[in-house]
Amino acid sequence: MKKVLLITTLLISTLAASAQKNTSTSYIDKFKDDAIRIMHETGIPASIVLGVAMHESGCGNSTIAQKLNNQFGVKGGNTVVYTKHNKKVRTSYKRYDSVFESFQDFARIMTERKQFSHLADALTHYDYKGWAKGIQRAGYAGSRKWASQVLGIINHYNLNQLDENPATQTQLADATETKKQ
Repeated sequence: MKKVLLITTLLISTLAASAQKNTSTSYIDKFKDDAIRIMHETGIPASIVLGVAMHESGCGNSTIAQKLNNQFGVKGGNTVVYTKHNKKVRTSYKRYDSVFESFQDFARIMTERKQFSHLADALTHYDYKGWAKGIQRAGYAGSRKWASQVLGIINHYNLNQLDENPATQTQLADATETKKQ
């Protein structure tokens, strides 16, 4: 009887733990509208916002994403304390009230910090490849593979479709104009 109870308890805890993990598609579904909103407010492609967040947070499954709503690994000025495995952890990562607030701060960094702000002037929200390479060149991540990893996520999940393809927009405008004539 004890074995059955133990196995049942283990099974329930395993299912509960796996149910809490975000999959890539659930993360995209949950946050694509926030990424699109950021794109419309700032000009940063939604595919970049989501692709970088997915890469940096493991689709929201990293400890700092779970405990601090920090999807980008952004450091802050103050020490933050959270609990992990019944122990207090002190960290310099920023805490956010929501994932959307984390997205907003990433956009602020990209548009206001001198090392990145030139990207918003030089690139459109259609040029996700230019954004990824530019963010890497500006020093966002130490890995030389960072941009290709983010672009791999964007391409794998077709996140660039969220960026409103300019060719499609032009074709729609032309078709509308032709119908009017």
